[in-house]
Amino acid sequence: MIHPQRIQKIQARLRRKKIDGLLVSQPNNRRYLSGYSATDHDISESSGVLLIPARQLPILLTDFRYQIQAQKEVGAMQVLLYPKGLFALLKELLPDLNIASLAFESHYTLHSTADKMQHMADSIGVSLTHFDDMVETMRLIKDEEEISKLRASVLLNEKVFQQVYKTIGAGQTEIDIALAIEATMRRLGAEAPSFETIVATAERSALPHAVPGDVSIKKNTSLMIDMGLILDGYCSDMTRNFVVGKADKKYLTIHRIVRKAQLAAIAQIRPGVSATAVDKTARNIISDAGYGDYFGHALGHGVGLAVHEEPRLSSRNRKHLQEGMIITVEPGIYLPDWGGVRLENMVVVRQDGYEVLNQDITWLDI
Repeated sequence: MIHPQRIQKIQARLRRKKIDGLLVSQPNNRRYLSGYSATDHDISESSGVLLIPARQLPILLTDFRYQIQAQKEVGAMQVLLYPKGLFALLKELLPDLNIASLAFESHYTLHSTADKMQHMADSIGVSLTHFDDMVETMRLIKDEEEISKLRASVLLNEKVFQQVYKTIGAGQTEIDIALAIEATMRRLGAEAPSFETIVATAERSALPHAVPGDVSIKKNTSLMIDMGLILDGYCSDMTRNFVVGKADKKYLTIHRIVRKAQLAAIAQIRPGVSATAVDKTARNIISDAGYGDYFGHALGHGVGLAVHEEPRLSSRNRKHLQEGMIITVEPGIYLPDWGGVRLENMVVVRQDGYEVLNQDITWLDI
């Protein structure tokens, strides 16, 4: 349903900027403000936009395919259809709402679409401006309702892993396991995976974003699984790394270094600490162990309605953490021709420190 306080914050900012309205097209932003959960097939095919006048009630604009869903999900918000296309409707609607200046999300608008929008605006004397990241900035801080939804998503993700983990054995392929994970997600109530499941064995696990292939799992070899799901709109993201059989000394050593780096970084999380500092804590441990050249990605990222959002835990992000942010902590070591180990949990920044949302973590300490 519509979130009045979120809408009011947007409207207040529009008034301060002397802008009459905002057109919200990014699907997660649209859902965050209205409750409308339809997704876009891609950036060129929209399931609707949210028009937020600076001084009037918002309106959801969509087409016939989504009418029933939109009316059900947005409650009392007005839903208008555009049988002749979005810009034809806006050409009639904007003057009626006294919108002489309109902002749009240029980071989620094709150049060709922006050109058509500009032509429409010129024809009715409306000035266009881009206003990016306004909603994303609000989404940085999660309220307790959102945190509860994210916690539920994490716990369901763990339940899926636990079920599939019991069935994994030598002879299965990476694809077999990925399909089992995603089928179990849907069977247990997830809307969808939050990203394409990563399953990689042996030396292929040195590829941080390996695509599952027709590769058989061999006994006493490592397996990396990076998985996440969407539940009630909110994403989870988790990486587990283990050996199918008996781990050798090298694997145990690297696994323990990565786990030590993860725990040390998590212990640093609290309001006011910079994202750079948290990243550096994990990176120093891995570097001191001699593997600094083999940890090449950022330590983590925000998670919410999108599986990858701000803030980023990286050496380049000097912004400070704030209470209510939710971030992944996922250090890794990736050795060519051997394999990789990455461990990932989701963490809430709390007033007095942090809360790890994952519960099934004790088995990681091998």
